[in-house]
Amino acid sequence: MAVSSRTKAVGATRPNVVYVFSDEHRYQSMSISEMHELHTPNMASLSRQGTLFAQCISNYPVCSPYRGILQTGRWPYQTGVIDNNEPLSLNEDTIGNAFQAAGYHTGYIGKWHLGGVRAEPFGYDTSLIWTGVNTHYDNAQYHPALGDPVRPKGYNAKLMTDQALEFIDEHSRQPFFLMLSLNPPHADFLGAPQDKKDLYPEGSLPFRPNYGPGQTSADAPSIAKRNSWPFYQGYHAHISAIDDQLGRVMTKLDQLGIADNTILVYSSDHGSMFGSHGVGSKRQPYEESIRVPFIARWPGHIEPGNVRPDLFGAIDKVPTLCALAGVDAPSGCAGGDFSSQVRGVSGPIMDAQFIMHISKLNASGGNNHPAPLFRGLRTSGHTYAVYPDRPWCLFNNTSDPFQQQNLINDSDHSELRKELHAELLRRMARAEDPLVLPAA
Repeated sequence: MAVSSRTKAVGATRPNVVYVFSDEHRYQSMSISEMHELHTPNMASLSRQGTLFAQCISNYPVCSPYRGILQTGRWPYQTGVIDNNEPLSLNEDTIGNAFQAAGYHTGYIGKWHLGGVRAEPFGYDTSLIWTGVNTHYDNAQYHPALGDPVRPKGYNAKLMTDQALEFIDEHSRQPFFLMLSLNPPHADFLGAPQDKKDLYPEGSLPFRPNYGPGQTSADAPSIAKRNSWPFYQGYHAHISAIDDQLGRVMTKLDQLGIADNTILVYSSDHGSMFGSHGVGSKRQPYEESIRVPFIARWPGHIEPGNVRPDLFGAIDKVPTLCALAGVDAPSGCAGGDFSSQVRGVSGPIMDAQFIMHISKLNASGGNNHPAPLFRGLRTSGHTYAVYPDRPWCLFNNTSDPFQQQNLINDSDHSELRKELHAELLRRMARAEDPLVLPAA
């Protein structure tokens, strides 16, 4: 692997990196974005102290494919992780390898979802992989390097954060790189902490204007139930609980006096539809599915209170994090370096992000899963998506932010549609996507 040629030297001022990410947290559900009623004070504080990307895109809004991109900076067909429960190849060069080779002590704690229960083969000195995490209390277990799995009692996001704080304590005197992968707000939505659910009595949180029961769908009653108030309440209660855990990490860095020399990031793997456009879950090209938080803080290096409009994708995270820390990125990274934009300085402009849903063989219900396969583009102004055999949607996200007017058959947009289709084909070729699409 290319990582073997990297030096082990690391400068005394090399920053620590803590990358905290949750599962299924959409951008719209924060007090600092589009839901001011929500209790997320630590996300708000982190944003005031650093940079918030308002258009961070999950290129493939499904757990394992996103995680494959996050570890390698490569596209799904390049790594083979094209659906959930696909293992990441041991031949892949990862961000863990990159930081480990640069002299960092590396750690991965939480949900892995890339096959197996060990992260050491992917460049992580400390590996505490958790499984069974969708039942959030008392059921999840973690896998230590030696011995049997351990099933502690409590809310698994707090328990994972406990381990992260221990990791930071233990390695605070050396450069460290830590990924903390929290499972909530992923379902079970009803299993959120009760004190957080109590924050949101029925009707206290608005549904989005594009919320609908999906009456044209054969499973409309089921969709409506899964996206009704108790589930919606629980989803947002989980987000407030995650905010608490982020706050604990922030406090620990302050207590140890290392906050100024630590790049701290909060993000998510993908969003959640929650009844918008009459559908639930993810695997969709809509904003609720593909748009996620990305907040980065590094005092003295990242401009505080900066909100960036740049199109920043999951594919760009590996080269960006490596560049911020002065570490050589893994070989084969396909994304761009946004470290200048994170710092608050103008940099190269990304005109589009490639978005996709490639396979659902491993989704619940397999090929009967209701989310359609698609390829598409998210530009600064539009979302364009096609089914494998025909057009699907074209939205003007500026004039129609809730994507309620599909322009795919509008003759006034025929030239734009052709331009976007041609660009989509170019992006697919770069990503080594073998699907052959019909003409625009």
